[in-house]
Amino acid sequence: MQEAAETNEEKSVSVEDYEKQNLKTHYRVAGDLSGRVIELKPGYAKVSLITTNDMKADDKALVHSGFLVSAALFCAMGSVNDPFVTPLTTEIKFLSPVKVGDVVIFEAFEKIQRGKRREIKVTGMLNDVKIITCEVIALIFEEHILNDKLPKYQ
Repeated sequence: MQEAAETNEEKSVSVEDYEKQNLKTHYRVAGDLSGRVIELKPGYAKVSLITTNDMKADDKALVHSGFLVSAALFCAMGSVNDPFVTPLTTEIKFLSPVKVGDVVIFEAFEKIQRGKRREIKVTGMLNDVKIITCEVIALIFEEHILNDKLPKYQ
Protein backbone atom coordinates (compact mmCIF):
# COMPACT_ATOMS: atom_id res chain seq x y z
CA MET A 1 0.00 0.00 0.00
CA GLN A 2 2.81 2.41 0.85
CA GLU A 3 4.51 1.71 -2.50
CA ALA A 4 1.34 2.77 -4.37
CA ALA A 5 1.22 6.00 -2.37
CA GLU A 6 4.85 6.76 -3.20
CA THR A 7 4.21 6.11 -6.90
CA ASN A 8 1.26 8.54 -6.90
CA GLU A 9 3.35 11.17 -5.11
CA GLU A 10 6.09 10.83 -7.72
CA LYS A 11 3.56 11.41 -10.50
CA SER A 12 2.16 14.61 -8.99
CA VAL A 13 4.54 17.47 -9.68
CA SER A 14 3.90 20.92 -8.27
CA VAL A 15 3.99 23.98 -10.49
CA GLU A 16 7.13 25.17 -8.69
CA ASP A 17 8.90 21.86 -9.37
CA TYR A 18 7.79 21.95 -13.00
CA GLU A 19 9.21 25.44 -13.41
CA LYS A 20 12.50 24.51 -11.76
CA GLN A 21 12.90 21.42 -13.96
CA ASN A 22 11.91 22.89 -17.31
CA LEU A 23 12.09 26.69 -17.31
CA LYS A 24 15.52 27.87 -18.47
CA THR A 25 14.83 31.61 -18.55
CA HIS A 26 13.48 34.16 -16.08
CA TYR A 27 13.21 31.37 -13.50
CA ARG A 28 13.56 33.78 -10.55
CA VAL A 29 10.50 35.82 -11.52
CA ALA A 30 8.04 35.98 -8.61
CA GLY A 31 5.11 33.76 -9.58
CA ASP A 32 2.75 35.58 -7.24
CA LEU A 33 3.36 38.84 -9.16
CA SER A 34 4.05 37.74 -12.75
CA GLY A 35 2.26 34.40 -13.02
CA ARG A 36 3.28 30.77 -12.93
CA VAL A 37 4.11 28.53 -15.86
CA ILE A 38 1.45 25.85 -16.25
CA GLU A 39 2.55 24.48 -19.63
CA LEU A 40 5.79 24.69 -21.55
CA LYS A 41 6.67 23.30 -24.98
CA PRO A 42 9.15 24.43 -27.63
CA GLY A 43 7.75 27.67 -29.05
CA TYR A 44 4.84 27.74 -26.59
CA ALA A 45 4.17 28.74 -23.00
CA LYS A 46 1.07 29.04 -20.84
CA VAL A 47 1.08 31.14 -17.66
CA SER A 48 -1.58 31.61 -15.00
CA LEU A 49 -1.76 34.94 -13.15
CA ILE A 50 -3.89 34.97 -10.01
CA THR A 51 -4.56 38.63 -9.25
CA THR A 52 -4.22 39.74 -5.62
CA ASN A 53 -4.65 42.80 -3.41
CA ASP A 54 -0.96 43.60 -3.94
CA MET A 55 -1.82 44.36 -7.58
CA LYS A 56 -4.68 46.72 -6.76
CA ALA A 57 -4.54 50.15 -8.40
CA ASP A 58 -7.54 51.75 -6.68
CA ASP A 59 -10.40 51.31 -4.20
CA LYS A 60 -12.51 49.48 -6.80
CA ALA A 61 -9.92 46.65 -6.98
CA LEU A 62 -8.78 47.42 -10.53
CA VAL A 63 -5.55 45.51 -11.24
CA HIS A 64 -2.66 47.73 -12.34
CA SER A 65 -1.87 47.00 -16.00
CA GLY A 66 1.85 46.62 -15.25
CA PHE A 67 1.20 43.21 -13.68
CA LEU A 68 -0.55 42.08 -16.86
CA VAL A 69 2.36 43.30 -18.96
CA SER A 70 4.81 41.50 -16.68
CA ALA A 71 2.88 38.23 -16.99
CA ALA A 72 2.60 38.62 -20.77
CA LEU A 73 6.35 39.18 -21.13
CA PHE A 74 7.14 36.33 -18.73
CA CYS A 75 4.97 34.06 -20.87
CA ALA A 76 6.65 35.29 -24.08
CA MET A 77 10.14 34.63 -22.70
CA GLY A 78 8.98 31.17 -21.58
CA SER A 79 7.89 30.32 -25.11
CA VAL A 80 11.47 30.92 -26.27
CA ASN A 81 12.91 29.34 -23.10
CA ASP A 82 16.53 30.25 -23.69
CA PRO A 83 18.60 31.50 -20.72
CA PHE A 84 19.75 34.57 -22.66
CA VAL A 85 16.51 35.70 -24.32
CA THR A 86 15.66 39.38 -23.84
CA PRO A 87 12.64 41.33 -25.07
CA LEU A 88 13.45 44.21 -27.43
CA THR A 89 10.06 45.62 -28.37
CA THR A 90 6.44 45.08 -27.41
CA GLU A 91 3.13 46.24 -28.76
CA ILE A 92 0.41 45.81 -26.16
CA LYS A 93 -3.33 46.21 -26.44
CA PHE A 94 -5.51 46.29 -23.33
CA LEU A 95 -8.98 45.10 -24.27
CA SER A 96 -10.77 44.74 -20.94
CA PRO A 97 -10.11 45.60 -17.28
CA VAL A 98 -9.11 43.03 -14.67
CA LYS A 99 -10.07 43.12 -10.99
CA VAL A 100 -8.51 41.57 -7.90
CA GLY A 101 -9.44 37.89 -7.66
CA ASP A 102 -9.51 37.30 -11.43
CA VAL A 103 -7.34 34.57 -12.91
CA VAL A 104 -5.83 35.50 -16.27
CA ILE A 105 -4.40 32.77 -18.51
CA PHE A 106 -1.69 33.86 -20.92
CA GLU A 107 -0.59 31.86 -23.96
CA ALA A 108 2.48 32.69 -26.02
CA PHE A 109 3.39 31.30 -29.43
CA GLU A 110 6.61 31.90 -31.29
CA LYS A 111 5.43 33.09 -34.70
CA ILE A 112 8.77 33.66 -36.42
CA GLN A 113 12.32 32.49 -35.75
CA ARG A 114 15.05 34.26 -37.70
CA GLY A 115 18.44 33.31 -36.33
CA LYS A 116 18.57 34.75 -32.82
CA ARG A 117 15.46 36.93 -33.37
CA ARG A 118 12.05 35.76 -32.20
CA GLU A 119 8.60 37.20 -32.85
CA ILE A 120 6.05 36.09 -30.28
CA LYS A 121 2.30 36.59 -29.95
CA VAL A 122 0.77 36.56 -26.47
CA THR A 123 -2.92 36.52 -25.59
CA GLY A 124 -4.33 36.94 -22.08
CA MET A 125 -7.78 35.50 -21.41
CA LEU A 126 -10.15 35.94 -18.48
CA ASN A 127 -12.64 33.09 -18.81
CA ASP A 128 -13.67 33.45 -22.47
CA VAL A 129 -12.82 37.14 -22.76
CA LYS A 130 -9.59 38.32 -24.39
CA ILE A 131 -8.25 41.04 -22.10
CA ILE A 132 -4.75 41.69 -23.48
CA THR A 133 -2.74 40.98 -26.61
CA CYS A 134 0.96 41.50 -26.95
CA GLU A 135 3.36 41.24 -29.89
CA VAL A 136 6.95 40.81 -28.73
CA ILE A 137 10.23 40.88 -30.60
CA ALA A 138 13.02 39.24 -28.60
CA LEU A 139 16.69 38.43 -29.14
CA ILE A 140 18.72 35.52 -27.88
CA PHE A 141 22.13 36.78 -26.84
CA GLU A 142 25.31 34.67 -26.69
CA GLU A 143 25.70 35.45 -22.99
CA HIS A 144 23.86 37.31 -20.25
CA ILE A 145 22.87 40.81 -21.34
CA LEU A 146 24.43 42.34 -18.21
CA ASN A 147 27.90 40.97 -18.90
CA ASP A 148 30.59 43.63 -19.39
CA LYS A 149 31.01 42.96 -23.10
CA LEU A 150 27.62 42.92 -24.76
CA PRO A 151 27.39 40.94 -27.99
CA LYS A 152 26.67 43.04 -31.06
CA TYR A 153 23.81 42.10 -33.37
CA GLN A 154 22.69 43.76 -36.53
